[in-house]
Amino acid sequence: MSTRLAAFFLFYAVIYMGNAVYGTFLPVYLSHEQFSQEQIGVMLSLGPLVAMIGQPIWGAFGDKARTKNMVLMALLIGSGASILFFPLSNTFMFLLLMICVFTFFQTSIFALSDAITLEELDRHPKVSFGWIRLGGTIGFAIMSLVFGHIAKDHIGSMFPVYAGAMAVALLLLWQFPPAAGRQANAMGGKFRELFTNKKFMFYMSLNFIVQITLGYYYAFFPIYFKEVGGDSSLLGWSMVISSLSELPFLLFSGWIFKRVSMSVILLVAAFASAVRWFLFSQFENPYWMLPVQVLHGVIFIVLAVTLATFINREVPPAWKASGQTLNGLLSLGAARIIGSFLGGILSASYGMRQVFLYSSWVSMGSVVLFGLLLIWQRKRGAEAFSAE
Repeated sequence: MSTRLAAFFLFYAVIYMGNAVYGTFLPVYLSHEQFSQEQIGVMLSLGPLVAMIGQPIWGAFGDKARTKNMVLMALLIGSGASILFFPLSNTFMFLLLMICVFTFFQTSIFALSDAITLEELDRHPKVSFGWIRLGGTIGFAIMSLVFGHIAKDHIGSMFPVYAGAMAVALLLLWQFPPAAGRQANAMGGKFRELFTNKKFMFYMSLNFIVQITLGYYYAFFPIYFKEVGGDSSLLGWSMVISSLSELPFLLFSGWIFKRVSMSVILLVAAFASAVRWFLFSQFENPYWMLPVQVLHGVIFIVLAVTLATFINREVPPAWKASGQTLNGLLSLGAARIIGSFLGGILSASYGMRQVFLYSSWVSMGSVVLFGLLLIWQRKRGAEAFSAE
């Protein structure tokens, strides 16, 4: 791997270190501050709602800016600076406001990073996106383990740790070659033609449904895991297992995409999520949940890499950043809102264990529905879902 690509690898490691701290331990922090499940659900859903407003804006900026790098720089600075305000107050309205400000910047980091990285990889056809994204998996695993031990006694340190990670990411970003924006109406014109692409709509719809269940998992699994007896250190280990489980797909995604259609890959991810949520609903011992976390490597990373790769292949160059942003808008925005907000209400009424069972039903329903649709399309001889 060249020095330039090594910078991309390290960049992903660092931004996902930050994601491990915020995404895993913010629910623990909010629970530690004695917020109810309904309040946590509202806070973790309103943030993505604001992000849905920000994502199209940042995507359009990325496509129109002189370089996408400058827009990504603004996102890193904005998220790293805003998170430092969290400890100033533990009132509900203040934290709600800060989460909105933070997610306005933070959620678009990954979509824009993917757009810049995939554009650079077009110049390196022998290197797959999975190899670069591997840095994120390793970084997430390391930070989950390290901060899991720190969080046992110093959960509030998550805020300066995240800000430090963004500062390092900013330094690595300076090593990137300029990724030029393109003067285009990014959210209009031919970009709307994506919605007439049957394959695109099939992938996005299936991904959206599974992401709703993942939204509930990210918001409430850390709390649920501690409720059944796990501590922050063991929670960190569970995240290490889930992160390292992504390695096989990341290493062999290029080989898999050449031999298996993306539609089948996404159906396998949906089925794995159904099994995972069902097992969570059955186990009462946190140690039994650890091996179940291996299924994470067949779900989140498969959805993320498959959709990012598809968009990079199918979307015209002038709309690539907006295409990646649209994916983030739905999967990290709307789906997370539904999963965390509705999940908070249902958890308060029926308990988190029962909501994981409901999530299993939703995922399995998507497998059946989209599986039947896929079979029907192929019987008709349609090209929309043929092997890529």
